[in-house]
Amino acid sequence: MVTIATLLFVFSTMHIGVDIHRIIQGLVDNRNFIPGGPPVWFEDVSQFTFVFKSAIYSFQTITGDAVVIYRCYVVWQSIYVIIFPIMMLLGVAVTAAGSVYACSRATLAQGGIFFGDTDQWITSFYAATLSTNMLCTLLLVFRIWQINSRVSRGHTGVSLKPVLLIVMDAGVLYSVTLLSALIAFVSKSNGQFIVLDMVTPIISIAFYMVIIRVGIASVTSQRGDNSSGFTHPVTPMRSDFAMRPLEVHITQLSETQKGEFPESIGTRKEMMA
Repeated sequence: MVTIATLLFVFSTMHIGVDIHRIIQGLVDNRNFIPGGPPVWFEDVSQFTFVFKSAIYSFQTITGDAVVIYRCYVVWQSIYVIIFPIMMLLGVAVTAAGSVYACSRATLAQGGIFFGDTDQWITSFYAATLSTNMLCTLLLVFRIWQINSRVSRGHTGVSLKPVLLIVMDAGVLYSVTLLSALIAFVSKSNGQFIVLDMVTPIISIAFYMVIIRVGIASVTSQRGDNSSGFTHPVTPMRSDFAMRPLEVHITQLSETQKGEFPESIGTRKEMMA
């Protein structure tokens, strides 16, 4: 998990760095040297910076989808469950490679990114990664819900609903972003460039939020704080240690004036402790 978190952080940072470099190139360096100005320069997706940014996004997407598949395997503990998701992940990798290659070969004469082979490869890539993420999220949610139902019937006092909500939050966040990118691209809207720049950090956020929220919940539950939402079996206080009436015998010794032996006077008192 540490290695994957580091990779996602590196990919996100590189993606943002390339975006900043593209902005400087398009709006400052090549502002007056390209016929048509910045709009024409940004429309050319065969630029190395755009191709490199697309490659970074592809690697990050494959990494994020692979993590979701791995979580499915951990929860289900069966290799058969993840066979089809792995096949879909291979489809994501193929369409990602095709998209990057198509962008590198695209020209303004063919209509830019929304036409020709580029349009088909990118649409397939968005659809493949969206389907993979939604399928794996549904598998995770169903399995956790199934386990939680069994645990609830056992009256153990343990609930997995917080974990279920965490997985659903991460899956919905990523799926909605991918769906927005797919709709914007199919509609041939330049808004897809904005969504594309948002998807890269959201992939990392969706991965981090599961680790952080589960970690926080585990720590707070160990400290006895139930604000995390996790419930644990509570051991009732034993009644064997309840205070009971105690009968005490006290012997009082007194000495007579004649120096005789002390007289033992027995008294009995009942004390409630």
